[in-house]
Amino acid sequence: MPNAYRGRFAPSPTGPLHFGSLLSAVASYLDARQQQGTWLIRLEDVDGTRCQDSFQQAILDTLASYHLISDEDIVRQSDRQSLYQHFLEQLITSNLAYPCQCTRASLKANSGLHPNQCQCDMNHPHSWRAFCEVGRYEYCDPIQGKQYFDISQPSNHPVLKRKDGYFSYQLAVVVDDHLQRISHIVRGADLLDTTGQQLWLYQQFGWQAPVMMHLPLIVNEFGDKISKQNHAKAIPNGERQVLLRVLYYLGFKDAPRDYSLLQLLSWATEHWQPTQLSQANLALLDTDQHLIQ
Repeated sequence: MPNAYRGRFAPSPTGPLHFGSLLSAVASYLDARQQQGTWLIRLEDVDGTRCQDSFQQAILDTLASYHLISDEDIVRQSDRQSLYQHFLEQLITSNLAYPCQCTRASLKANSGLHPNQCQCDMNHPHSWRAFCEVGRYEYCDPIQGKQYFDISQPSNHPVLKRKDGYFSYQLAVVVDDHLQRISHIVRGADLLDTTGQQLWLYQQFGWQAPVMMHLPLIVNEFGDKISKQNHAKAIPNGERQVLLRVLYYLGFKDAPRDYSLLQLLSWATEHWQPTQLSQANLALLDTDQHLIQ
């Protein structure tokens, strides 16, 4: 008997929810609901240097205003540091992680290679990297098609724990998705390149990887994705027109304009066809620029 569908939306509270994030949230919600699955919200606040508590509630309030509410208690990564340390120590004990004092500049100057395989002074601040001696993977994305990853080169060894003591996204997301029994992940194509490193971690821990589906990104006139880094503004709470525009970019060109928010979500769930989405990024229309500026 197949495992029950369990999906999630996992924003980082480094700013308010913007249009691109709402699109990812709606897509993951529709995918879960169409499969009669469970949909969770997880706050990925593992990076204490960038995340702010004030944004956590703002994000949750905005999601709730669009009737996007977690089916289970919300998990916060900042509460799970001991879990991440436990699994990091498993990798260290198995010689699958090594200490590293290299900076981005030194790695760039050395073509991404680690001098002397990072024989660093353990008494000084250091990060921990995954030792991916064998790391070639093939993966078929439901939207993006066949993907090939080679993370065996030292330049592709992901950081698992940073010098400042914060755990990396890569380790935390794999541990959390496994412990929350996530079976399907729907997220933006900007995270496609992280998939190979995550598949390696799943393999080392002996866990089954979830299905990972990567949505085309909404980009501005310069080809940059709509993001907090590009100063995308917060979306208003509970506006039908905003949800209609989200659905437009998810392939629903004829969504009923007189439906309520709940009716729109129900209608979109019934008609959801993610495999029909474009692999290429989608340019934000001029008439929608007000959604991000």
